[in-house]
Amino acid sequence: MVSFRVALTLFSGYTAVFMMAALQEDLIRSALSQVRYPGFSRDIVSFGLVKSIQIQSADVTVVLQITTADSAIPQAIQAESEKVLRALPGVGKVTVQVETRAPAAQTAPTPQGPTHIAGVKQVIAVASGKGGVGKSTVSANLALALAKTGASVGICDCDIYGPSIALMFGSRERPMATEDDQILPIETAGLKLMSMGFLLDDTSPAVLRGPMVTRTTQQFLRQVEWGNLDYLILDLPPGTGDIQLTVVQGVTLAGAILVTTPQEVALIDVRKAASMFGKVNVPILGVIENMSYFLCPSDGKRYDIFGSGGGAREAQRLGVPLLGEIPIDIATREAGDRGVPIVAADLESPVSRAFMATAALVRTTLSSV
Repeated sequence: MVSFRVALTLFSGYTAVFMMAALQEDLIRSALSQVRYPGFSRDIVSFGLVKSIQIQSADVTVVLQITTADSAIPQAIQAESEKVLRALPGVGKVTVQVETRAPAAQTAPTPQGPTHIAGVKQVIAVASGKGGVGKSTVSANLALALAKTGASVGICDCDIYGPSIALMFGSRERPMATEDDQILPIETAGLKLMSMGFLLDDTSPAVLRGPMVTRTTQQFLRQVEWGNLDYLILDLPPGTGDIQLTVVQGVTLAGAILVTTPQEVALIDVRKAASMFGKVNVPILGVIENMSYFLCPSDGKRYDIFGSGGGAREAQRLGVPLLGEIPIDIATREAGDRGVPIVAADLESPVSRAFMATAALVRTTLSSV
């Protein structure tokens, strides 16, 4: 994994420009910006990998600095860098030197336990025991509903392997960074967002081992310049694995919201998630039952497609509020696919009204925690 230090100026495309018969450094950087880091859509210039550029007449020497344990990555970058530089008109000898550094050793969790994120008042984990219950849809629309109340809100997509937030908000922006290596979140729809989806191509998988996933999660939480937020929503991946443990052991959480669908197969996994949060003393703020029912557009009749009452029974068993019963409808799915969550697309829809009511209950519950 490379450092997230990012150059503050990007160049797209390049033109052969000569001043006084000498190649210009800007032209070299522009050419190098065509070289992608393997597995990412980001280029080596924006990743901050260009350490130095030297030009002597028509000869060019470039030094790159890469942090990786994969020997194939420096070789691929070196070959591609030499290729684009040799294609420049008038270039002479091309030398690309690659300095490779091993990633820093993973350190153990600090003994003081979870700590606050600077500037963030309350951090809320949105979790589910299993996939497919619409947890990211809930995270996105709950965040928007909270923002509609006048709160400042951010979302950190902690699902490194299967990020959804970038798609759900329709953004293809790439995060930049400050001079002190703080990542600048993407700002859209009045929210601050960070997701692995902003760093990867649409079809590129995040091929990372456990320690790298842990480090990436920590970077998203600690190296992002969140600023002053009332709420930071953590969209956790399903299950109870490394990422969940990294979050609960490292960040002070106001509480967790459990997302389920009404049927028993989903509730079984919700109980596992609830047990995990209980073991690390994170309060359960409540349960949100997603895909709770379907309202037929033609006659308004309610259909309990996945059963009924499961979320309410689980909330009662846990002794926590049922924060909301979110209906399922076509418009919500279409809005998410367009990159405009339903609360942003149509505030008067039944689903949006349900999310607004849920946000009000969440605020009330947090005030008593």
